[in-house]
Amino acid sequence: MKKAMTFTQGPILPPLLRFTLPVLLALFLQAMYGAVDLLVVGQFGQPADVSAVATGSQIMQTITSIVAGLSMGATVLLGQKLGQKREQEAGQVLGSAIALFTVIGLVLTVAMMAAAGPMSTLMHAPAEAFDKTVSYVRICSGGAVFIVAYNVLGAVFRGIGDSKTPLLAVCIACAVNIAGDLILVGAFRMGVAGAAIATVAAQAVSVVLSLLATARRGLPFEFHLSYIRFHRTYTLHILRLGTPVALQDALVHISFLAITAIVNGLGVVASAGVGVAERLCGFIMLVPSSFMQSLSAFVAQNIGAEERSRAKRAMLYGMASSLCCGVLLAYFSFFHGDILSGIFSRDSEVIAASADYLRAYAIDTLLTSIMFCFAGYFNGCGNTTFVMAQGIVGAFAVRIPVSLFMSRLEPVSLFRVGLATPSSTVVQIVLFLIYYLHLSRRKEMER
Repeated sequence: MKKAMTFTQGPILPPLLRFTLPVLLALFLQAMYGAVDLLVVGQFGQPADVSAVATGSQIMQTITSIVAGLSMGATVLLGQKLGQKREQEAGQVLGSAIALFTVIGLVLTVAMMAAAGPMSTLMHAPAEAFDKTVSYVRICSGGAVFIVAYNVLGAVFRGIGDSKTPLLAVCIACAVNIAGDLILVGAFRMGVAGAAIATVAAQAVSVVLSLLATARRGLPFEFHLSYIRFHRTYTLHILRLGTPVALQDALVHISFLAITAIVNGLGVVASAGVGVAERLCGFIMLVPSSFMQSLSAFVAQNIGAEERSRAKRAMLYGMASSLCCGVLLAYFSFFHGDILSGIFSRDSEVIAASADYLRAYAIDTLLTSIMFCFAGYFNGCGNTTFVMAQGIVGAFAVRIPVSLFMSRLEPVSLFRVGLATPSSTVVQIVLFLIYYLHLSRRKEMER
């Protein structure tokens, strides 16, 4: 039986960084799925192909974020059970998660394939790229079960303190995706459809490898196939913890889809440019995202073990570490966005549009170092409802209205449209800080 990594004793920063680095690398390689699609299509296709992959991958990222949010409930609950030394209950939590997400995967496959056309319409996909966008979404939706399985396995590994196994699986899967893109898009000229097929195949490989690794190495708690059923208490607890995170992630992504739809109305060049920029932003935001996921697991174990002071210190260490990386990333995004954008496109107009949009994201790179660590801390504490609430406020009270307002100012500037994102992050940080101080005062009054 494999031993779980414990975060409840000893130093804080070294184990946090050791746990976060594989998470970061896994997220990087996972982001490469869509990035390689865009990169190869950008080299062998036209702006319409780039726009189709950019818009289609945005839709699929929204679905993936919902699944990842729900799976956060399993991460937190598993971490808390292990922190409490209740290993049999941890096994029943895993069984409940498998049963729940199997159903979710099947439902998503059918629903997304049917909704590919209407969703592309809602996204205002340019006419030249519409059919290709629908094709990309439908093919990727056929692999929705693998998207669900990958996120659940990742949630389980993070909950038991193992961030290396999913890294190894996604590393090999990324290589499969790169090879698939080069063969299907580059050699066989299958375009957008080839990119989507390569992505699905890579996700399937990742899931298979993760399952094989689990079967060989075992789990740090008792688990039997009979546990795979809907344990009412644990299923509801997973949903209670995960649904607010999923809803928040979905609404945040919907707000970015709304921005994409707004930009799509400005023409295919602007659409492709922002698509390239959003793909780059996916990489830029990996550092704070990895700390958010790692802190959720780290904090959950310490909350289960009643070590709240360690959980708070871990959050502060995470903020400082993430901010150090954020400064460097912000510099390159603001001053060298054209170089970064040139990786994904050879069209000079698309590169210029992307670089303009990236300058606004450079500001957000600094702010998310703080905001994402707050989110990871509160998710680990089980305060996922508040995390959802602040995310909704940021998305719908700030990000969408500001982007819509900026898109109507003449002359249109993608930099001004992009400023909606850091504006939202500032508001979210303020909300997190107010809530953190409120909880701290309440704890003091209870003593």
